[in-house]
Amino acid sequence: MILRCMLVDDEPPAVNLLESYVAKTPFLELVGKYNSAVTALAALKEHPVDLIFLDIQMPDLNGLEFSRLIGPDTRVIFITAFRQYALESYKVEALDYLLKPIRYADFLSAADKALRWFEMTRREPSVRSGEGLSPETIFIKTESRLRQIELQRILYVEGMKDYVKIFLENESEPVVSLMSLHSLEETLPADRFIRVHRSFIVQPEKIREIDRGRIVFGKERIPISDTYREAFLEFLRRRSLLPKM
Repeated sequence: MILRCMLVDDEPPAVNLLESYVAKTPFLELVGKYNSAVTALAALKEHPVDLIFLDIQMPDLNGLEFSRLIGPDTRVIFITAFRQYALESYKVEALDYLLKPIRYADFLSAADKALRWFEMTRREPSVRSGEGLSPETIFIKTESRLRQIELQRILYVEGMKDYVKIFLENESEPVVSLMSLHSLEETLPADRFIRVHRSFIVQPEKIREIDRGRIVFGKERIPISDTYREAFLEFLRRRSLLPKM
């Protein structure tokens, strides 16, 4: 897979360095390089790319503002001289961030994360249309790294504002990721996971008990809200002789 990329930084030496890094990375193709976010945004409409290496501190339009104006098919790796921007980069779901001065090893590591993300997501349409096999794993960003999670091990997911907690078999602590429950729901195979509450997604195959309208996972009891109840019950009816609840 080849990722089409763009470089945006108001410092020409920084752009030149990044250009040299792209040139020696086989799976990256440089589409454009810009010292102005405003100019880059206009160019993006004519020449869409997969990935943008984007400086945060720029005049007129900074990198965080820029990232909120692009479509979901284009992902961002932020570039900054200040570590405190890391949390902000997670809030706009950047794939990674690089601290200046940037070493090629760090650049390559971030680019490789992007490649794996695109390889995973571009398989998803065929999965949802039934044209291929369901994926067995997903990659979740937790803190500053990507973790591969086996779908078979997921019991349920809890959404908490800007975070999700993924509860796995044989792990006492959940995997925490800064992303929305809706975006994770879009990634999980619809034939294996179902939403039962505005804050919960479950894997029905892992359900062993439903007590008084709540799904029991050990000491935890997951509510089934009225909004999702009928869809959940229909999901179960297709797999069991389900009494009225």
